[in-house]
Amino acid sequence: MNVGTSGADEDGEVMMDINTTPLIDVMLVLLIMFIITIPIQTHAVKMNMPVPSNAAPPPVPPEIIRIDVDFDGTIGWNGEIIEAGDRAAIEVRLAAVAAQADQPEVHLRPNKLVTYKHVAMIMATAQRLGVTKIGIVGNEQFL
Repeated sequence: MNVGTSGADEDGEVMMDINTTPLIDVMLVLLIMFIITIPIQTHAVKMNMPVPSNAAPPPVPPEIIRIDVDFDGTIGWNGEIIEAGDRAAIEVRLAAVAAQADQPEVHLRPNKLVTYKHVAMIMATAQRLGVTKIGIVGNEQFL
């Protein structure tokens, strides 16, 4: 066994090849260790989904309050226009809705071009005041 020389040419050159097998083994072990130690990323959105029941539907359809948010932040309450920055008027009306024993359904219909802060303000105010029956309608415009 000729150590340090190439077997084919007998001219006395030193072999310059690196044995890469141990390097590949180390890299595979490190890769497996990284895969094992990385925590599993779970993306979950917690939602309160309705529970199916066999109860009869209510005899009277529920009252519906429609809140429209226009592209510039103008808010419409059942067709009545409220200024874009008038948060106090929205709070008064949502507080009246939350104070009712049988709350009406609040349908929030944002425009496709409205900024998120206007919609988020209404939703946060409704949640803070205790409005429980609120939903976003008109999602087909975002498809």
